[in-house]
Amino acid sequence: YKGKLMNFDSAKEAMDNGFAMITEERKANGLFLKSDLTFNTCIANMDHYKNGIVVSDEKMKKATVKEIALMHTKCMGPDDAITSLSGGNQQKVIIAREVSSNPDVLIAIQPTRGLDVGAIEFVHKALIRERDRGAAILLISFELDEIMDVADKMAIIYAGKNVGEFDQGTITEEQAGLLMAGGDAE
Repeated sequence: YKGKLMNFDSAKEAMDNGFAMITEERKANGLFLKSDLTFNTCIANMDHYKNGIVVSDEKMKKATVKEIALMHTKCMGPDDAITSLSGGNQQKVIIAREVSSNPDVLIAIQPTRGLDVGAIEFVHKALIRERDRGAAILLISFELDEIMDVADKMAIIYAGKNVGEFDQGTITEEQAGLLMAGGDAE
């Protein structure tokens, strides 16, 4: 990235270099399940909520209320337990947290896994907004229609090898399926 190999020792180091990630397993490694909505929204940017060396709960709650409105998160308020939210609303919290730093690179791994149609559409629009803002998005998905609908370019990997790269609209689902199965797209 920017002419050099990126090899981070921590998530903080990656974030400090303009990277953000929407994880595949929101409950396993995307959320702090024993915490509230505010903590889960603000944890990636704690430095923004400090008054000297003390973290300001008031600043964090104010930022969370703003994110709740912006992301249309269905909840009672910033003090809600993150586990009280639906999967789609939990995913909105993760997206809000990850895009709040305006990352240069956003890695999204299975960002719509287990979500309903409305939440899927919301996630896709959020990814497109980030792309339009100028972020590079690496979308990794097992959902072929998701890749074909959202991605500007698509790379197909079979047996660990890149078997083709395509601009949006230049390959059909059938051709992509053949390549994904090790066949020929012709």
